[in-house]
Amino acid sequence: MKRKYALKERARRQAETRQRIVEATVGLHTSVGPARTTISAIAQRAGVERHTVYAHFPDERTLFHACSAHWRGRHPRPDVEHWLALDVPEERLRGVLSEMYAWFDGVESDLDVLLRDAPVVPEHAEAMAEAAAVTNGLADDLARGWPRRKTVRAVIGHALEFETWRSLVRRQGLSRRQAVDAMVRLATGV
Repeated sequence: MKRKYALKERARRQAETRQRIVEATVGLHTSVGPARTTISAIAQRAGVERHTVYAHFPDERTLFHACSAHWRGRHPRPDVEHWLALDVPEERLRGVLSEMYAWFDGVESDLDVLLRDAPVVPEHAEAMAEAAAVTNGLADDLARGWPRRKTVRAVIGHALEFETWRSLVRRQGLSRRQAVDAMVRLATGV
């Protein structure tokens, strides 16, 4: 009777190696940036050979998708559905901005490097475009129920931008609450 071949141990080691490569890549992407991350640096940080990186990720797009999924899993965007269910537009906007601005505070250093390199790394630009599409959808949802919808939608889109938060909080010295209040007042005043 032949014994059935089981790939369990080998598969476990392969999954661990793949995970180390992804974590090494994310670590490099969020420190030196995607534009300055090399396969050699990934391999060294993951404790593998270059060919092992290529064996698990034959192209940059595959590696970027795995890294993006890993980063999003570790830093999920706030769940704002409960805010979107509110009937009062100002309350919806205030709640969502409060959560988004808190999230920006937690991922600021990562986003700084990732956004910096998006224009020069096509695979990374794709991932950032996907994130921008989510933000645009959120802005559309938040604009529901406001008068002068087009103008308010533009203000809300602006308020949801990482750079808007950064300008208000980091460069202009507002607290998170003050920044949220300023953006809500701007939306109600247009």
